[in-house]
Amino acid sequence: MLQQPIPSKEFVSTISSKGQITLPVFVRRYLRVNANDKVAFVIEPAEGVKLIQAKYPDIHSLKGAAGVLKQPMKWQEVIKIVHEDRLKNKYGK
Repeated sequence: MLQQPIPSKEFVSTISSKGQITLPVFVRRYLRVNANDKVAFVIEPAEGVKLIQAKYPDIHSLKGAAGVLKQPMKWQEVIKIVHEDRLKNKYGK
């Protein structure tokens, strides 16, 4: 299914004293991002700055994204935690 081209639009947001911005709802929907999702600012000297949904291009870029373990875990423990978290996110509690 081909998507209809979206006409160029400009959305203005104010930078807070802490350097934070609020993404307008149309931009969040367009990027398909929600609370706690990551976005990336890409500087392209010839074109300016682009805002994109953050993607991890390779396994090395994930280093530290999930925090640091105090001690190593067995793979079976990791899988169990992932399944529990997935069920918690899907069904709550």
